[in-house]
Amino acid sequence: MSDKNEGYKVVSDNRQARYLYEILETYEAGIELTGTEVKSIRAGKANLQDGYALIRDGEVWLINAHISPYTSSGQYFNHEPRRTRKLLLHREQIRKLIGKVEQQGLTLVPLKMYLKRGWVKVSIALGKGKKVHDKREDIKRRQDQREMQRAMKNY
Repeated sequence: MSDKNEGYKVVSDNRQARYLYEILETYEAGIELTGTEVKSIRAGKANLQDGYALIRDGEVWLINAHISPYTSSGQYFNHEPRRTRKLLLHREQIRKLIGKVEQQGLTLVPLKMYLKRGWVKVSIALGKGKKVHDKREDIKRRQDQREMQRAMKNY
């Protein structure tokens, strides 16, 4: 019980987002969910892989994030796996995001979904799409780091 009150547990991590986008800013947002969605997330059945966020009518929406239906309840009370969910942010944050998304052509990408003090939170980021040569540079840098670690380990 004490770890629930203190830290947070990562439920879903979108690792591909850091590869496809250059992350500029991150925001923590609450998410509007139904009961079966919360139960499913607590069981670790969430996937942010194809998800993205949009701003419509001054509200931020999480689109295409998959939360599996809860298995222990009947189908009647269950939720739609890929339904559009509302993200909860402060008005000032939404205004700032609107300006950056519309003027600079940036994308809102969910990075991870986690439980923080019993609440489900989503970390969203302002991202700028990477070009192919940037992705190649990242791969080279990662391989160089691994080789340096191996060399240090051997000596």
